[in-house]
Amino acid sequence: MAVEGGGAAPGYAVRADEVVKSYGSATSAVVALRGVSLDVRRGERVALLGKSGSGKSTLLNLIGGLDRPTSGRIEVGGADLARMTGDQLAVHRLTTVGMIFQAYNLIPSRTALENVELPMVLAGVVPAERRAAATAALEAVGLGARLGHRPMELSGGEHQRVAIARALVNHPEILLADEPTGNLDSATAGEIMALLLNHLEREGTTLIMVTHDEELARQAADRIVRLKDGQILS
Repeated sequence: MAVEGGGAAPGYAVRADEVVKSYGSATSAVVALRGVSLDVRRGERVALLGKSGSGKSTLLNLIGGLDRPTSGRIEVGGADLARMTGDQLAVHRLTTVGMIFQAYNLIPSRTALENVELPMVLAGVVPAERRAAATAALEAVGLGARLGHRPMELSGGEHQRVAIARALVNHPEILLADEPTGNLDSATAGEIMALLLNHLEREGTTLIMVTHDEELARQAADRIVRLKDGQILS
């Protein structure tokens, strides 16, 4: 059961300090985050809860190194993301964080196995090793019989299982999940979350999950952080 609030603690996975993110020019800027500060402990499960436009996904993308803050500081595992080069951020995305997107982002022309292998291809893992790891990851999410199927041959729930396997195949320290069950029916969503939570428990992985689903947040997270208009509500 999740609890509200919570503060900084030793052994943090993520520390965001007065983070501002704006888009556009100085005269017509859209401010997505307004001085957000947040600590997430190692192994903690945190749900970012709020309506569309509250800044949840923006914060997730900043932690994942997909974007840079306009001002403020984000540390992941003690490393300041602002000091990283583009190449270092790419390594950060391949090794430190795993990302699950609501839209899945599978490559249509590649099989389930090839989609899961992709992060390891980019990381330079040799073919035999990455194939074995991708096969094991897909078997772990119940898709051992679907390795050669392409996305068009898979259901929505199977798409998400492939996306989960791809996010976890490199054993990231932190899993970033953006509405991981948003496109799924309730029965499939329950199965997907059970898979995720079992993995987190087994590996000790930190979870930061974006959702607008209050019930899911309370069931899956240790702590709920509520955002509104780019700010964390106290």
